[in-house]
Amino acid sequence: MENGAAQPVIVAIDGPAGTGKSSTSKAVAAQLGLSYLDTGAQYRAMTWWMVTNGIDVADPSEIAAAAGKPEIVSGTDPANPTITVDGTDVAGPIRTQEVSGAVSAVSAVPEVRARITELQRSLAASTGVGIVVEGRDIGTTVLPDADLKIFLTASPEARAARRSGELKGADVNATREALIKRDAADSTRKTSPLAKAEDAVEVDTTELTLAQVVECVVTLVEEKRAGK
Repeated sequence: MENGAAQPVIVAIDGPAGTGKSSTSKAVAAQLGLSYLDTGAQYRAMTWWMVTNGIDVADPSEIAAAAGKPEIVSGTDPANPTITVDGTDVAGPIRTQEVSGAVSAVSAVPEVRARITELQRSLAASTGVGIVVEGRDIGTTVLPDADLKIFLTASPEARAARRSGELKGADVNATREALIKRDAADSTRKTSPLAKAEDAVEVDTTELTLAQVVECVVTLVEEKRAGK
C-alpha cells in the first residue's frame, strides 16, 4: 500500500443470503489488508449452542434466558476466519441444515441480537487496520457510522443457484423457496431487520462474477480512503 499510514476503514457489507457476501467480503479484506468478520457465523454459533444444549428454539423466552451463556469468539483473519463456542471449533457444525433452519428464529430474539451486536461492535472498535463486517443489519444497526456501506442484491434465481452450488446436490427450487422464506423472516423481524441503509451503495451481483463484485467493492473502499 502506497500510504502505509492509511486510516483504519470500517466497511459494512449487507444483503440477503446467496448474494456472494461472504466470498466478496473475505476477498476484499484480504486484498486490502483488513480484518474480516462474518456476523452470520456468530448467529449460527449461538443457534448451534441452543440446539446442542436442548433449548427450545421455538420458545423466544427460553432463547432469551440462555443468550448470555455461550462464549463466542471470532477470529478475523480473512485467510482463515475462525469461530469457537466455549473453546470448541464450530466452523463445520454451524453450517448444518438443522442450524440453518433455526437461525432466523434465534436471531430474531432481542436479547440474542443485543449480545451479538455488542460483540460485533467491540471487534470493529479493536481492529487496528480496519475491518470488513458482513451481515444483514451492519450498516443500519451495528455500525451505523461505518465509513462505507455496501448492500449486495441478486435475483432469487441467481442466489438459489449459488446457494445450491454450495450445498452439494441441493434442489434449486427448494433452495429458492427457503431463501425467499428466510428473507421474509429476516426483513420483517422487529429487531434490526435486514434492510438497506439510506447511505449504502447497492451492488446488484446477478450478472457479475465474483471477481467483478470484488473489484467493484475494492474500488469503492479505495475511493473512500482517498477521500479521507
